[in-house]
Amino acid sequence: MADIIEAQYDVTKKTKLRRFFDSNKKLIFSCIIMIIILFGGFSYYQVSQENKKIEISENYIQAKILLGNGNISEALPILKKIIYSNDSTYSTLCLFLVLNQELIKDQNEILEIFDHVLNNNKFDKEIKNLLIYKRALFSSNYVSELELLNNLNPLLNEKDDSVWKPHALLLLGDYFVSKKEYIKGTEFYLQILSTQNLQKGLYDQARSKLALINDGK
Repeated sequence: MADIIEAQYDVTKKTKLRRFFDSNKKLIFSCIIMIIILFGGFSYYQVSQENKKIEISENYIQAKILLGNGNISEALPILKKIIYSNDSTYSTLCLFLVLNQELIKDQNEILEIFDHVLNNNKFDKEIKNLLIYKRALFSSNYVSELELLNNLNPLLNEKDDSVWKPHALLLLGDYFVSKKEYIKGTEFYLQILSTQNLQKGLYDQARSKLALINDGK
């Protein structure tokens, strides 16, 4: 008797499943197709990104070879293309390469490239802070005091002190000393000396700058 009841239960259960499947067949097949499409799309995206990374790395190597051979006119367009490809690693490497070898003379163009790299890539905090510092350093010879301070504010206002904050303080101290504003320069050097756990070289630089100011007086 128990076997008959169990058999009837199984038949009823299968019938309900069959009815559910028949009434929702289109929805079930649509969901399956959607899952397949999403999985295929994700796989394609991963492969595409990997191939893009390989292509960018090969272009970077080619640009460095061209630079080594003195072919700046051929190397520069490749470096720019990589910068605007928005690959956080190679865009940054190419930007620094352009800066270090002074491949672009237009100051505004350099600043535009800095802004593009900063606004279109995701970086670890310290890499982003390095870029902010480098941008400020590059522009420090021709921007106003207010603009320089605004450029460095993200570092100066860091709640958790960045390793680039003392470099920013040193840059500001040098900036004001170059303009013979020694009181302002001294303030920034003293902030470095009051900061704990810095590299000895930074303390030494701040002390030597202060000594030069005092000797000048």
